[in-house]
Amino acid sequence: MRNPLLAGAAVVVLTAALAACGSSHDGNDPEAAAAPRPAASGPSVAGPSAAAPPDVPTSGASGASGASGASGADAAPAPDATGPKIPTDELTPATGTFTKKEKEYLTDRVPKGMDPAAVLQTGQETCDKLDFLVKADRRIAVGSIVTGEVPDAASAVAHLCTGHQDLVDEAALGYADGTHTGKELRPGTYRSVSPTPACAWRTEGAGGKVLGQGSSASGRPVRITLPAATRTFTSTGCYAWLPEGDKS
Repeated sequence: MRNPLLAGAAVVVLTAALAACGSSHDGNDPEAAAAPRPAASGPSVAGPSAAAPPDVPTSGASGASGASGASGADAAPAPDATGPKIPTDELTPATGTFTKKEKEYLTDRVPKGMDPAAVLQTGQETCDKLDFLVKADRRIAVGSIVTGEVPDAASAVAHLCTGHQDLVDEAALGYADGTHTGKELRPGTYRSVSPTPACAWRTEGAGGKVLGQGSSASGRPVRITLPAATRTFTSTGCYAWLPEGDKS
């Protein structure tokens, strides 16, 4: 049975980073030591884990109202995120000012009736999570973007923490657990990121012909190849896959 307290590799890494302050792997043999991994997931391959990393300390948004600690009973109803947005020239915090980059991030992102500083803080929290993850395990940091456990990373990085752009670029070439077909597929060699003992994968060609399949009962990272003939790639319990030759 999946342990809900340990769901998500990013949760494991953030917990380790905060509690142990920098435990490290032997960088000479990435296959010999398994990366921190989430609890075993079920057989479903419908998509990435929905678990998100826990909150981490943030730098705070300019002019933030400080209402983030309000209970659900006291909080006002959330504005409609799909409704009209506050015009860029009206994006001002209660106190202080937004920088040019902050305004660029907030443009077309703040629903009318919402405090822009609160929206900005979510972006800053995304950057803070990436800061923690990349120090603990760079591949997990990239994997957390691939799976969406660190949401909306591309937008936050583009405007608020551009130093992490390389993570976003690498994540665009990876695969989360699930089924991938058609133009999503890029032939090449990939390595799993923080697989569970239930990690399994399968590649199929035209007509459903099985090109390759396997599992990783040990929970250790494994390498697979997606041939050019691959039409479907399915993965479950492996968290994420990144191309070989990345910078980790």
